[in-house]
Amino acid sequence: MKIGLLGFGSMGRTHSWCVNNLKYFYKDISFSAEYAGVCTTNPESAKNAARFLGIGKAVTDENELIYDNDIDIIDICTPNIYHYETLKKAITAGKHVYCEKPLCVNYEQAKEIETMAREAGITAQVVFNNRFLPAVLRAKELVECGRLGRIISFRCEYLHASAADPEKKAGWKQNKDICGAGTLFDLGSHAVDLMYHLCGRITDVKAVSQIAYPVRKGMDGKIWQTNADEAFYMICKTETGAVGTIEASKLVIGSNDDLSFSVNGEKGAIRFNLMEPNWLWFYDSEAASGSYGGEKGFTKIECCGRYDYPGGVFPSFKAPVGWLRGHLHSMYTFLSAVNEGKRTHPDFTDAAEVQKVLDMALKDDAKC
Repeated sequence: MKIGLLGFGSMGRTHSWCVNNLKYFYKDISFSAEYAGVCTTNPESAKNAARFLGIGKAVTDENELIYDNDIDIIDICTPNIYHYETLKKAITAGKHVYCEKPLCVNYEQAKEIETMAREAGITAQVVFNNRFLPAVLRAKELVECGRLGRIISFRCEYLHASAADPEKKAGWKQNKDICGAGTLFDLGSHAVDLMYHLCGRITDVKAVSQIAYPVRKGMDGKIWQTNADEAFYMICKTETGAVGTIEASKLVIGSNDDLSFSVNGEKGAIRFNLMEPNWLWFYDSEAASGSYGGEKGFTKIECCGRYDYPGGVFPSFKAPVGWLRGHLHSMYTFLSAVNEGKRTHPDFTDAAEVQKVLDMALKDDAKC
């Protein structure tokens, strides 16, 4: 399978690392994939990216990859506002698509793209990489097999410190004109997806945004008016009646990549923290009580690198995992689906559901 890569920032590098390392982490996989071309808006950076990837095709016009008959897949790692037009062209050209989150900048666009992809019969996946960590995969199993019972409540936080320093220059993800929103789209989309994935469709949202530093240095170093949220706080309700909170913030001093969640049901509960990605905590209310507590309490499940075959063989199912491993398994899942001509998740239907929640949050915040 030949892939055309659009954008070569941190996500472009991440995706290319995944493709290039699949052969080490998955045994006897039935497909091969490689990048056949890369596109950036700057000719020099495009050449440097192609040299880095060891490929010959470096372009500044994405159409040269989208309409190249030798390319099967378009991998979109460009800023959010460009996704919509690129997606329309790639789907119309019959390409399979792997797209960074969020899918688009509003639900209307995302729904149109979801319909186009479904009618075209392509394999399409949005990059919600946190779904693919072993602990989150195990959490999904526990929910689906009924070990938690009916979901009552949930909490999810995604916290960074990247906007906590008022002297730090803003990046493009803090500029509404490029990203469509701020922290809500960047971190919040991941948090919303995980709660949608584990707890079901979110149908009601109350939300408020926060800008702690209205004036800071812009990307060019000059004084700039902050135009996108630096933090977002939501109270959500699912279609089955579960109620929960979602917080996405880049204002939390001392945070690194602090994504955590808890889900509480009638029969059990789960907890996870991305800064300790090898463990899932599970509470079984049906465990026997007794002297000194009996068997009651949270159980620390050693998820580590325990992927189903053909994963989990390198470096070892016992070896600890990290942030990149979720991205790697996301890419493996997508490419396997393309190879087999199957639907995959999270697909563009899932991405549109997440976009709907983001829209609801923005609209409710606008009332404040």
